[in-house]
Amino acid sequence: MRISKTIAASAIGIALVAVACGGGGATTAPTATTAPSATSAPSDGATDAPMTGAPSDSPSETPGGGEIPTGVAGNVDIHGSSTVAPISNAVAEDFASANPEFSYFVGDEGTGDGFELFFCVDGSDIADASRAIRAADPATEDVEESELCEQNGVQWVELKVAYDGLAVITSPENAIECLNFADLYALMGPESDAVANWSDAQALATELGSTTTLPDAALSITAPGDESGTYDSFAEIVFGDFAEEREQEERLRTPSEIYVASANDNAIIQGVEGFPTSLGFVGLAYALENEGAVKILGVDGGDGNCVVPSAETVVDGTYPIARPLFIYPNLGRAAGNPALGAYVDFYLSDAGIANASEVGYVPLSAEELSATRSAWEEVRP
Repeated sequence: MRISKTIAASAIGIALVAVACGGGGATTAPTATTAPSATSAPSDGATDAPMTGAPSDSPSETPGGGEIPTGVAGNVDIHGSSTVAPISNAVAEDFASANPEFSYFVGDEGTGDGFELFFCVDGSDIADASRAIRAADPATEDVEESELCEQNGVQWVELKVAYDGLAVITSPENAIECLNFADLYALMGPESDAVANWSDAQALATELGSTTTLPDAALSITAPGDESGTYDSFAEIVFGDFAEEREQEERLRTPSEIYVASANDNAIIQGVEGFPTSLGFVGLAYALENEGAVKILGVDGGDGNCVVPSAETVVDGTYPIARPLFIYPNLGRAAGNPALGAYVDFYLSDAGIANASEVGYVPLSAEELSATRSAWEEVRP
């Protein structure tokens, strides 16, 4: 479905604005073509702290500049992250407004499914991703995403487009105001399958160094499932150190009656809203859009400071659960589909990239935006 930016903006009306996940337009993808020789390697900075700054005020370095190019015909098919989908959808909506012969589809299946089921089997033009594509791991026999792309002749470039914080949320009825990484590991991590009450996690949380007093209250978790890049980012950032020390998998607890896993951010909001002592997490934009229906908790990343997520705390690096957002154009398809190249050109222009902040995300610094544009220009067919 299409989400109107005007409707979304008027619904929020302050500071950060978000639209619900999803996309719109025709679902017919262009025919796959032979990929050019340019290749790209996965980024190793998927969880780097965000840099400060805002998009450059200078004219765009990409073709199309600040104006929407016209006369573009064709279709662009996008699959992947429900977090990145609102940005890609808003860009496509703007682009289509000036190009009546341009159509698009923006899916929100989750980062992992976007890569594995669509992009890396040459089934989409762009992958939206809330983490970097997974590179080959010599320690496992599993075929990782970059290998799957290679096996299917899919060549790509990684383009960072924004930052997002991951907000830990609960019901407004819950008295809890702040949780630390130890609390979250004990409540939601790989050793928490038997935890049915908040207080059941107290012993492990205390052992890990927490001084939080967890309430004697039933626990109900609604959060992303393992097909989601949001899940991967949260598990890596929040659980990573504890999991390594304790020789545990870097994952959430097993889905059950206590933990309902969903790739749909709106379903997560509804699940957390519907239980008085709930727990979950979503991208910051979704949390801010639904503030009042859910309560956004402060998070202590281990330094003793409880920080509430906001655009400011994500940018200055004080909020500990933040990650970059990416798009991955299929270079082979771009060679045979002029609409794809034109869409990405506009996406990275001043007018296009402004959609990231308009729908609720944290913009790149001028330096990072310049690097993203250069990465695209170097390989653009």
